[in-house]
Amino acid sequence: MTFEVARNVDEALNRCAAAEVLLAMAHEVTDELLNRMPRLRYLCALSAGTDRLETLTALRPDVRVTSSRGIHGPQMSELAFLSMITLSRDFARMQRNQQKHVWERWPQKLLYGKTSVIAGIGPIAEDLAARCVAFGMRVIGVSDARESAPHFEKLVPRARLQDAASAADFLIVLVPLSAQTRHLIDEGVLAAMKPSGIFINLARGPVVDEQALIRCLRDGRLAGAGLDVFEAEPLPADSPLWDMPNVNITPRIGGMSDVYCDQVLPLVVHNLHCFAQGRLTQMKNIVRDGAPGR
Repeated sequence: MTFEVARNVDEALNRCAAAEVLLAMAHEVTDELLNRMPRLRYLCALSAGTDRLETLTALRPDVRVTSSRGIHGPQMSELAFLSMITLSRDFARMQRNQQKHVWERWPQKLLYGKTSVIAGIGPIAEDLAARCVAFGMRVIGVSDARESAPHFEKLVPRARLQDAASAADFLIVLVPLSAQTRHLIDEGVLAAMKPSGIFINLARGPVVDEQALIRCLRDGRLAGAGLDVFEAEPLPADSPLWDMPNVNITPRIGGMSDVYCDQVLPLVVHNLHCFAQGRLTQMKNIVRDGAPGR
């Protein structure tokens, strides 16, 4: 198997004509690129989310697609903990005091004994739940696909999302974006949370009604929010979220890590071997099987 390396879109467009396999982050794949690849048979997405690919008109139904689902647990979990700790302990206030040389002490809120509610139960959620338990937290999951999962005290269906939200000190969203999950977190869910509750979105921006979230934060109905994804990205400069002191904004970095290659390569190598050897059913994370007629 021969590999061509493209460091940017222009290089990819110039080198892709003969390629049967495309390895790329899903958000970097375009219709223009796909139209330049008439021999494409397999698209190996190096990201977990592949909803972006569903918007492409040039992605033929006979092209097999796999994702990198299952490798992002450590980095996503650590980002969730970043928001849980910094927001609950008001770390921004500590930083402001440090800059002003102010010595101020106040009681510190612990994660110990608190309840995390995680909406969307997959490998990332399981990894996060294990870390929450290690911190002495109670963990409740929300899912229609499963009735139990490791490290969760219990799982409830989406129909009981508001009930689960009412128990949450931290409501963390990890659901994929679909027609069913668009604005899954609406005004009703947010209003069900405690005023001391903290909302964290590491999924996709549109799973949350962003305007409802802004209203809840402004009105003091939520203590804070940690947001890595937004309905419009990059987050517009005039969004009120930028200036809210109780909001942590990160630029969609949840899936990133300094060891990403080490995390993704075993999966990529396995799938490339299977593809080259015709062992298609043994490939992992199949999103589309590329069967003729589909």
